[in-house]
Amino acid sequence: MGEQAETGCCKRFDPAPWQEKEVTWQDKLFLKDHVRSFLHIPLNMDQVMTRDLKLIEDAKAFGSEQLMLSDEKSLWGSDIYISVVKEVPGATMEKISGTFLTKVFEGPFKNIGSWIKEMKAYMSSKGKEIKKLYFGYTTCPACAKAYGKNYVVLLAQV
Repeated sequence: MGEQAETGCCKRFDPAPWQEKEVTWQDKLFLKDHVRSFLHIPLNMDQVMTRDLKLIEDAKAFGSEQLMLSDEKSLWGSDIYISVVKEVPGATMEKISGTFLTKVFEGPFKNIGSWIKEMKAYMSSKGKEIKKLYFGYTTCPACAKAYGKNYVVLLAQV
């Protein structure tokens, strides 16, 4: 059976460029927002994403790279970062700098605990400690279902 047709929403994700790589950013620009959660389950993600994507589209700030990071900083909320190529009026902007080791995981979000353990072991094998951990969500849930793969990239700042 052939590959699923493109959805017209999220691009199909290629894990190869992100699997066990070192990435360095200097003032990489992101639109920053906050999502309310209950035990890490997002409650208002649809509304936040709809608002943010419209702001980015109106500003013509989408780049060729499709990247959304999440900082799961508490059980009750997370900060999200959407990569953009220029300032977006009406949005909070943040620049992220640093060196990150990456690892790609595939499967349901319920596996996130084991992914974090595996990422910590990977970092330890490299003699590194995690300063900050971001989760890179590669597609929306509908596109993950359509493509048959739910990829998540863990980015560990060293």
